[in-house]
Amino acid sequence: MLNRFPLWKSALIILVLFFAGFYALPNLYPDDFAVQLTGNNQSTQVDEQTLTRVESILKSAGVEFKSSELQERGGLIRFNDGEAQLQGREALAAALGQSYVVALNLAPTTPEWLTSIGAGPMKLGLDLRGGVHFLLEVDMAQAVSQRLDVYVSDIKGNLRKERLRYREVEHLEDGSLSVRFADVATRDEASSLLARTFPEFLITDAEVEGNALLYITLSEATLREIEDYAIKQNLTTLRNRVNELGVAEPLVQRQGRNRIVVQLPGVQDAAAAKRIIGKTANLEFRLEAKPDASRATTETYDFRSQPGRTAVLEKDIIITGSSVANAQSNFDENGQPQVSITLDSKGGQMMGRVTRDAIQRRMAVLFVEYKARTVTETVEGEKVEKRIPYVEKGIISLATIQSALGSSFRITGLENPQESSELALLLRAGALAAPIYFVEERTVGPSMGAENIELGTLSVQIGFALVLLFMLVYYKVFGLVANIALTLNLVLLVAVMSILSATLTLPGIAGIVLTVGMAVDANVLIFERIKEELKIGMPVQSAIHSGFARAFTTILDANVTTLLAAVILFAMGTGPVKGFAITLSVGILTSMFTAILVTRMMVNFIYGGKQIKTVKI
Repeated sequence: MLNRFPLWKSALIILVLFFAGFYALPNLYPDDFAVQLTGNNQSTQVDEQTLTRVESILKSAGVEFKSSELQERGGLIRFNDGEAQLQGREALAAALGQSYVVALNLAPTTPEWLTSIGAGPMKLGLDLRGGVHFLLEVDMAQAVSQRLDVYVSDIKGNLRKERLRYREVEHLEDGSLSVRFADVATRDEASSLLARTFPEFLITDAEVEGNALLYITLSEATLREIEDYAIKQNLTTLRNRVNELGVAEPLVQRQGRNRIVVQLPGVQDAAAAKRIIGKTANLEFRLEAKPDASRATTETYDFRSQPGRTAVLEKDIIITGSSVANAQSNFDENGQPQVSITLDSKGGQMMGRVTRDAIQRRMAVLFVEYKARTVTETVEGEKVEKRIPYVEKGIISLATIQSALGSSFRITGLENPQESSELALLLRAGALAAPIYFVEERTVGPSMGAENIELGTLSVQIGFALVLLFMLVYYKVFGLVANIALTLNLVLLVAVMSILSATLTLPGIAGIVLTVGMAVDANVLIFERIKEELKIGMPVQSAIHSGFARAFTTILDANVTTLLAAVILFAMGTGPVKGFAITLSVGILTSMFTAILVTRMMVNFIYGGKQIKTVKI
């Protein structure tokens, strides 16, 4: 008989809806308002005594709180509402001073029995959950300068290989290189060699005070290539660092010629995020200079952990942190923190070649950090902030080479486990191709996100209620069926987004509102088709069957074209556009499931296999 659903099909649909309900359930447990407490430096740790002190401070200030707990990266204090959260932060910040970072946060409340089956709430974007927004600027001049330093080593190597004697290769302040020779014949021969080896060089010759010189500059095309590489490499490195932080759905993208935007939803500890993301640190491996080495080929550096102690190192760099393929933080046989390093093939070959000829000499690990200080200057009567970049270099360790090193070795001499962990993270994520500086820093508080959620939820509720009312009044029993299917569609949509760990943004809420209208559109097509079949005198059962069957093609065409548009938006868009596209795509798929299968199952359950002459539609 017509309109009889097979039992297995009904059971399968009910099973899908059952699991959807379970995986949508965590979204009914809102996050707690919380304050996150972390140390402002590596020596300041949060422990049980700190939490006891925090509780005492809050009680003295008359601020009610739910609980306090110790976490891996600090302490977490939960509050009943946003007002108590703000009061708690102010009281703690005033009492604890600069030793700790006191940041607003949101703490999950999903029961353990749900998390044990992998169920969790949807992740919220920066506009809903709050978080931090950074605008970073890449130092292009330093990117070019670093590349020129590499060229200095390459030029020396090529000249030595061809046995062309030179007096000095110098990196000039105007962004060019100079190579000094004793005679013109050697200079001319070197000029031909370098022109063949480095086609990107623009080479001119000169004679100054009896010395034959070559001046080398880079072509415009090469400069643009260096700048593009710096941006792309920094984007990759920053994404790796953000992934190491475990932030859900971060945004890291290029803005303009030399700027990068980083958005970290849910992160309220801006200081910790800034310390990891913005750290322009690298390593240099250098040999200790021989006692008879000339001052022109050596540099003196301080030890980072031992003020007053210095060592003289060769200027030539064996390898840098960019040759590190992997780095892990652990402890040595004495229980001291260390970083175990694995080099890539090129770095391993270079390290082996140099250390093979340097047995019993000492090799230093130099920690290089690019920083900037901001000074205020008066220009034409107005105060202008000027950023002055500078470089800090300090020796981490200086150890004797007992045998030729390969691609695996370890770095010791670190101050504490946190420093070794951060160093391993930075090396693992990759070195920045050029220093970056913070141009803008903005924190979006959870209270503002909560207001966006409230308004967005209200818009969904109003749109949902109006659609339900219209369908119930206009289509009677069939309208009631459509309303149940529409409700199940929302549950299914939330469940799928939770399972996929998709991030809900404010445009995503707009996508849900649009999905509500589109979901009922398929039912309208089906019901109107049934009404047309009944008007021409077709029996009720045949009309219902024909309505679902003939409307299917129209529904499929309409939804596929919309789905294609959503996929294009996701592929081409960024940030908010992606959030809208994700919600719309998932909503289209779930609405087709509920409109075609769930609605058909319920209609068949009510009318299927029965002798009826009229229906309320």
